[in-house]
Amino acid sequence: MHVLRPIREDDLPGLVALAASTGGGLTTLPPDKDFLAERIHESLRAFSPRVRKPRGECYLFVLEDTRKGGIAGVSGIVSRVGGFEPWYSYEIRREKFAHKPLKVEKDIPVLSLKKEHNGPSEICSLFLRKEHRKGGAGRLLSLGRFLFMGAFPQRFTADVIAEMRGYSDEAGKSPFWEAVGRNFFEFDYYAADVLSGLGEKEFIADLMPRHPIYIPMLAPEVQAVIGRVHRETEPALALLRAEGFVATDEVDIFDAGPLVRARVSEVRAIRAARTARIRSAAASVPAAAPAMLLSNGALDFRACTGGVVEHPDGQVSLSRACAEALNLEAGEKLTWTPPR
Repeated sequence: MHVLRPIREDDLPGLVALAASTGGGLTTLPPDKDFLAERIHESLRAFSPRVRKPRGECYLFVLEDTRKGGIAGVSGIVSRVGGFEPWYSYEIRREKFAHKPLKVEKDIPVLSLKKEHNGPSEICSLFLRKEHRKGGAGRLLSLGRFLFMGAFPQRFTADVIAEMRGYSDEAGKSPFWEAVGRNFFEFDYYAADVLSGLGEKEFIADLMPRHPIYIPMLAPEVQAVIGRVHRETEPALALLRAEGFVATDEVDIFDAGPLVRARVSEVRAIRAARTARIRSAAASVPAAAPAMLLSNGALDFRACTGGVVEHPDGQVSLSRACAEALNLEAGEKLTWTPPR
């Protein structure tokens, strides 16, 4: 069984090992022990009961393999992007050009640097070890955090975004970075993305193009990757789309990966969630019972996947294994999201 829970201080060695295994796919969590230790401390502060509204807190969750032990994956939520350190993206806008005597009209797409100081919530830092990418673990790692957002809406903004990893070729090169970013920086794409993930944002304002970039002036192969995700990110994007996320007119400034957005209250995992009191925390749940996202709805958050037996009186029962994973007992409340 896998359990999604808030990260703890004793998870540091496992998080360092996980970050080192990503192959550069998780630039917000580079394999730097001191940096990751600080990220854990930030997350511990984020889960404080005193938090009443979003101020940029960074929540980190780990997916624990309760049978074999160890961390199978990590995911996060930023309560609000922007603030003291601005958040940047490229907004795709259209500019009109016309000359009536020649009967020429052009509608040209451009990339315009956008600076956000008071942005929405963001889901981020998603990575799952390859050997665990089956049996619903990825769904739990990604969607389980929405049950936390649903349980504590005051901690987040009304909207939530996700920046998806942009396309790169077999050699790991980003065509967009090679065509655009590399002309303005003296380091490679990975270094730039890591610096941004570390919170070093000043270089973006100082070095990024100050004027819009006319997309048709880019090579066709570069234009083709604007808004395109990395092949390993396609399942994550499909999952978010099924939850109600839609494409926006913004892309990442480094690899041009798409930015998707949803109203928090309209995310399916939240909108379809139900809560009921537990009649039995050691029930025999039929093997054919559909697997659902289950959570305890508490600040000491726990989520797992399992079956639920619903009773006519509105109460529910679940297996002992699920109850123990969620730290729940009979008489307490369970939150669950039925499958689509």
